[in-house]
Parts: sequence; structure tokens; C-alpha cells
Amino acid sequence: MNRPESLKKLKSEEFDICIIGAGASGAGCALDAVLRGYKVALIDKKDFASETSSRSTKLIHGGVRYLEQAFKKLDFAQLKQVRHGLEERHIVLKNAPHLARPLALMTPVASWVEGLYFKIGLQIYDAFATNDTLPKSKWLTKKEVLAKIPTLDSKKLHSGVLYYDGQLDDARYCLAIVQSAAEAGAAVANYMEVSGFGRSPSGKLNAVEAIDTRSGERYAIKAKLVINCTGPFADQIRLLANPALTERLRPSKGVHVVLPAATLNSEYAMLIPKTSDGRVVFAIPFEGATMIGTTDTDYKDVTSEPTLNEEEKRYLADTLNPYLAKPIRLEELKSGFGGLRPLLSADPGKSTKSLVRDHEVETDEKSGLISLLGGKWTTYRLMAKDTIDEADLFFSKTNTCTTDSCILAGGENYSFDLWKKLAVAYKLPDNICQHLTRKYGSRADYIGQLTLDNNSLKDRLLDHLPYIRAEVVYTVREEMAVTLRDFFARRIRLEITGWLETLSALPVVADLMARELGWSDDQKQNEISHYADLIQKFISDAKSA
Repeated sequence: MNRPESLKKLKSEEFDICIIGAGASGAGCALDAVLRGYKVALIDKKDFASETSSRSTKLIHGGVRYLEQAFKKLDFAQLKQVRHGLEERHIVLKNAPHLARPLALMTPVASWVEGLYFKIGLQIYDAFATNDTLPKSKWLTKKEVLAKIPTLDSKKLHSGVLYYDGQLDDARYCLAIVQSAAEAGAAVANYMEVSGFGRSPSGKLNAVEAIDTRSGERYAIKAKLVINCTGPFADQIRLLANPALTERLRPSKGVHVVLPAATLNSEYAMLIPKTSDGRVVFAIPFEGATMIGTTDTDYKDVTSEPTLNEEEKRYLADTLNPYLAKPIRLEELKSGFGGLRPLLSADPGKSTKSLVRDHEVETDEKSGLISLLGGKWTTYRLMAKDTIDEADLFFSKTNTCTTDSCILAGGENYSFDLWKKLAVAYKLPDNICQHLTRKYGSRADYIGQLTLDNNSLKDRLLDHLPYIRAEVVYTVREEMAVTLRDFFARRIRLEITGWLETLSALPVVADLMARELGWSDDQKQNEISHYADLIQKFISDAKSA
């Protein structure tokens, strides 16, 4: 993943397919297409997974809520969505074992009737998962529940139903897909914003006009086929290709708050089945913190980043607090984040929470643009398969999709005890080695090797956290991190687990990135100021209604 080399290819070569948008679906399409033998370009206006794909609830799941709605409303579209999710769940877990793992989720219940209802529902959920090895659901006693999540309020608790889904580091999982596509031959580049299209005499797209927002340089990327994978921004690209098209998306905002790990004091997650607006909310351990989410509200201005506000903080706290012996205080908030769902809707009067998270592949006959619309993280591979199947039709080819068995970057030769070998080889503390193997998989060894050349790269970014300086160097050289936010938000995830810790680590990370990327002193200070102002805005927005 060498950005200058990719930019040279984008400028001088012609591609079979240019994919716009390097979130999970775009990265998935790039990997699938290049494995089918196509010459592929993949670009994004920001960083890889910088929008929806890094701001999920971090779950790999069929959707317990969709299953409930399917039976209550006899909605077979919801049932299909559950089946697809559970079919894909085991593939997502298998293909990147360092970034995805099983997660136990507890549903607290207040009566035996409620417990029976959830037990039956989760047994049906288990029955749909026919091709994986996750444990089946169990109905646990009050004592068993409290042994697993000791912070629950024992006075209100009758029992609990335990079930399993998967958890992933969404941003790094997307990055692993991009890395795998690049290593298979795709030209990939972040910070390439689309400004227009080149067209053939018949009006079909044959080039993507883009601006490198880091340098201001303009590109015309020649491609026989253009695929739009821009999630909640897909209508912008569709209308740029053909202004006569009608809008298809209803973006929905979902936010999460992040609190100290002591909130649950558990490795188990919680599913909260009763909320004031009929959703389900999750409380999940993630990166040494507790993440609570999510909300679901209409969001009109997709050009502005969704942030957390006081009302949303209060909603999530009020949803969780009835289950806890000691209610959380909003002052405990460590961070929070918002994201947009790319929901498909033909009915503007329908609430966003009732919309199915299914996907559709659309081909515009006038421009030739293929757009992948809708969908969710768990089914990214299936979404990509359907899209590249459509590309096969365009090229009059019949290719086999092999992404179900493609082990992603870092997953090759991975073992769960790899961290022990790192500790011995590089004399690093256990918690640092465990962190490195969970973030970089079998490639954690490359980071260890950097510390042999420069012992100071073993130093932690912050004394109480496992992140080290060598990661900054590695992510710039090998993972195309080009801004401070790339590193903090998507390479190590510190932005979403601790705003104040991010601010504390900024100077040392900026020094290392400046050295690697050749920033001048003025540019370094501008990068620090810009990012620090952004974090301060997040803090301010979270405090204001």
C-alpha cells in the first residue's frame, strides 16, 4: 500500500473497473474484482473506512431485532436479511481471525414470561445459523447472570438469556480488505475526491475525474466500468453521473457513547431489548472501554459529520441505567461517535428504524454507472459478490467469486498465542504484544522488527495504554496513514475510546508522522491544530443540546 506508486498508476494506466468509495462494500468489491482477474482502481475522498464503515456497533450479526420484526409483522424481507447475515457471519469471523471474534451477549429479563419469550426467539435465531460453530443460546439463572456481569441491579433481575454473535474492529477489518486487494494487484488511494466523469460519445462513463485533496493535483482515471460504493453519499455520485435519476437513500444517524470499562466490568456484552423508541441498544466491551449504542434518527445534511449531542447522550444513558446497580453519570463519558446508515426507501413517510438493511445493485442504462445501495457490515462480502456479478455481465464473462475463502491481510498463518512469540523475540510487555496481534495479526512481527532498528520505537504513546511509537511508523509506511486522524481514529481506534487520551498523545504522534511524511514545522503545527480543534468540537457538541 504505497500511495505515490498508486497515484502514478491512477494517472498513467487504464483500468477495467474504477470503484468509488473504500468502505467495507467498496473494498469488498475491489478484492472480489481483482481476484476475478479484473484490473481495478479503488479510491475514496477521505481515508479508508472513514465514514459509515468505521462507526458501526462493531457487531457481526444476523440481527435479533430483524428476526423479531419478521415474525411480528410477517415480513419476509426481514427474515431474508437475518438469514443472509447469519450465513455471512462465520465467513467474516473466519477470514480475519485477528480482527473478528465471537462475542457473548446477555439479555437481562425481569420475569420468567419475558425469559421464555427471549429464549424461544434466540433459539430460532440459533436455528438460522446452520453453518457456524458459535455456542447456542442459554437461559441463565440470576446468580449465573450476576457472576458474568456483576454491575447489574440484582433487585430488578429475574434471569438472563445468553447468546452469541461476532465482534469486529470495523475500521481495521476494512483496511485488511483494502490491503488484500492492493496486494492482489489493485491500485488503491485515499484522499481522492471525485469531481466529475469522462464520457464516451454515447454518454457512457469512461473516466473518473478526481482531485488528490492532499496535493490539489487533478487526475482522470480511465476505466471501462465505474462502480459507486459510497454508502450514504451514493445519491451524490448517481446524480453526478446522471442528473435525471431520482434519489434512493434515506440516511439515518446512529450514535454511540463510550464509557469506562467498569460500567459493565465484564467481557460479556448486553442487549437491552426495551427502549423508548422500540429499538434495541447494545452495551459492548471494546478496546478497554464500554460502548453503548445506537440511536436512529433521520439525517438530512450528509455533508456534515454527525456528532454526539446532549439529548443522544441522555437517551443512551437512560436506556442502560435501569439495568445497573449504580447508574452511570454523563460526566464519565470518555468519547462518542456518530455514523450514517445508507438506508434504502421508496416511502418518505416510513420511519428509519423500520427500514430493512438490505442492499440493491442498480445499473444506470444512460451512464453505465453501477451503484451498490444499502446493506450492512455483516453482509459486505455478499453485497460485493452481487455487484461484481453485475460487472461480469457488463464484460460478458462468467467468473467465480472466491472471497468466501480469502484470508485477509494479517490473518495468514495467524495463531492466538502469537503474542507470546512477540514478547520473547522483541522483549515487549505482554499487553503490548496482545494488542499488536489483535490489531495486525501475523504482521505484528513487522512492527517488532522496527523496534530492533530503533529502540525508542518501543516507547508507549501513553503510559497506561498498549500503543507504541513503532505503530505510527508502520501505519504510515505500510497502511497509507497520511493524517493524524487516520492514525488515531482508524489505525489504533483511540479517538473513539478516549478523546482526552487522543489529545495527550497528539504531539509525539505528530512528530513521528512529520518525520515519515516530510512535513515542515508549519505543516505539522497545522495538522496538530486542525485535529485538536476537531476533538475539542466533539467534546463541546457532546456537552450541548
